[in-house]
Amino acid sequence: MRTNVPEKLLRIVEQIGACGHAELTRLTVLKRWFERPERLAAFAIWVATRAVSRKGKARGPAGKLFREARSLLADVDLHAPSVDRGAAEQLYDRLRAFQNEYQRQRWGPVRIIRNWDLLLVEQALEIHLWHQDSPAYGYKLAANYCEHFDSRYGPGLSGPSRARIREIVAFMLDIEASETR
Repeated sequence: MRTNVPEKLLRIVEQIGACGHAELTRLTVLKRWFERPERLAAFAIWVATRAVSRKGKARGPAGKLFREARSLLADVDLHAPSVDRGAAEQLYDRLRAFQNEYQRQRWGPVRIIRNWDLLLVEQALEIHLWHQDSPAYGYKLAANYCEHFDSRYGPGLSGPSRARIREIVAFMLDIEASETR
């Protein structure tokens, strides 16, 4: 079923092009699109697949986690994602434990993230395993996927975010097209 959410996302891309930045909260339009649990599950696995496919030089424990995630997500059909639940839970636990360092701040503990792509995989597996009916989790994953720090504007959506948002739009259009078949 075709929605107008992709067009709203493209307007965010235009705003970033015109102003240099946009607020992360603009991505809340995705919550409506994620109301269909099969879309949210597909999006989560899509983000995880994108995160593990990036080129990088992760070695040691991080490299091992990337290899495990690639193996788990290999050949997953994004239109009807299905992964081995037991293996996904075990990988989620290892991902969570890998980046389970907190630093005390004045306002409370802050989790230290050393590898953003592994965090994206962790969040995606969490959605796929336990939160397929929670659009807010999908929004948070999309925000983490698109967010970029620019010293002129701070954290939020800026230059490089435009490509990520366009990738999401292409994914959404593909999913919507498959729903009409």
